Amino acid sequence: MSAQDPTRERLVDAACRLFGREGFRRVTVRDICREAKANVAAVNYHFGDKMGLYMEVVDRAIAVMRGTTVAAQQGSGGLSPQEKLRQYIRTYLSALLQSPDANTWIHGIMNQEMNEPTKAAAKIAREAIRPRVEYLGGIIAGILGCEITDPRVRRCAVAVQSHCLWYGRQPQTSVFRKAAFPEWPDEITTGLEDLAGFVADFSLAGVGGLQ
Repeated sequence: MSAQDPTRERLVDAACRLFGREGFRRVTVRDICREAKANVAAVNYHFGDKMGLYMEVVDRAIAVMRGTTVAAQQGSGGLSPQEKLRQYIRTYLSALLQSPDANTWIHGIMNQEMNEPTKAAAKIAREAIRPRVEYLGGIIAGILGCEITDPRVRRCAVAVQSHCLWYGRQPQTSVFRKAAFPEWPDEITTGLEDLAGFVADFSLAGVGGLQ
């Protein structure tokens, strides 16, 4: 059976939207098949069951997240740790800002797994989050001149990630930002280079202050 079977692809596309919006437990097979205009037996035929389809969706989300990490690493050979951090931040922010609507379902999956974890949570952590944090941690350890196991490394990695996500227009951050700070100018309009430069300058100053 071809992975590009039209019915299979419609099911996955529909599942990405519905699971991202409602979570695994609240979406039914009938909901997905109705959205995909497919026979109700199609999910079992192509994926075994609802969890099999969900794991296909999760695999696609992981591939996108890993792609961002790989993109940040490309061309980093020979760069100083400080320049690697700048490259990482720019690549990560670019991925978050270039197509926020296209990746809304991924943010939804991540939020749902944090609130109501399934067996997919461990897979996401192992295959998408850990490689990213380890790469970022290696950069920070290089700046600090310490081992990656130093507690400061993980704290700094979380701080850098959080700073990027705040500006990344994830639905939850944009809603809270607008509600809590209605007078806050839209810094996204300053452009990716200026924004990435600010986050990198701030991050480097923070990490450097711990040396």
